[in-house]
Amino acid sequence: MSQTSTAFRGVERLVAGQQTADGAGVRLTRVLTQNLQRRLDPFLMLDAFRNENPDDYIGGFPDHPHRGFETITYMLAGRMRHHDSAGNQGLLGPGGMQWMVAGSGLIHSELPEQESGLMEGFQLWLNLPAADKMMAPNYRDVPSAAIPEYTSASGVHVRVIAGESHGTVGAVQRPVTEPLYLDIHLLAGSRFEQAIPAGHNAFAYVYRGRAEIAGTAVDDRQMAILANDGAAGVVIEAPVDSRLILVAGHPLDEPIAQYGPFVMNTAEQIEQTLRDYRDGKFEAAVVQAL
Repeated sequence: MSQTSTAFRGVERLVAGQQTADGAGVRLTRVLTQNLQRRLDPFLMLDAFRNENPDDYIGGFPDHPHRGFETITYMLAGRMRHHDSAGNQGLLGPGGMQWMVAGSGLIHSELPEQESGLMEGFQLWLNLPAADKMMAPNYRDVPSAAIPEYTSASGVHVRVIAGESHGTVGAVQRPVTEPLYLDIHLLAGSRFEQAIPAGHNAFAYVYRGRAEIAGTAVDDRQMAILANDGAAGVVIEAPVDSRLILVAGHPLDEPIAQYGPFVMNTAEQIEQTLRDYRDGKFEAAVVQAL
């Protein structure tokens, strides 16, 4: 698909997110909340964290289970150690990413490996199609240097975490949901265009500065839900130096049944998941490389 479109998506609405705490008291902003799951299918949740005070992050996210979806943790600053129930571990540093497919279920932890300084990043939950919810868990740690990136002629710097942008293929490609995940750094006065397939749901989250999407101002720590109106592109302009993530994906259009860290399609599947967890089946997970 051409990266230049004559029809750009507008902004359907702006979302500020909800201040909350998760794990062992980590303060964060839950931007994509449960009431937006149908609208932003296949995405289930987006958490943004940006904390200078160690008391707001030092407890991290101790052992907890997942089943039925994928988690993408992208670090902007700080270090986070991952462990899972198969004995795998990895260290996420600034600019690094972990893509984990929970699949049939596993237990993992994400704990800070620092006692001071800034801890900043995102965790995005991506739903799995019904046919893949019980696939074997797997994951991939991607250091900052391994994330493809490019700089446009106008000075816009783009890190391609997933999908493709202007001929640069991202670190991860996923079937069915076809996610696009870009970290975009814009200089004041710059402009950026990105193709998004018609029908894919999409949103942008500004984490520095202020951006304009199709003429709508989006402030720091705001999410813009892009209209799914048949247009096949988005245009972003920056009145000041700005940074944002742009996320899009092919909707699954399947039932969603969620109970905390478990996302299936029916209530009966959730009940079975709870039995499996109580029976210790998650602790025996064998996690493969993605």
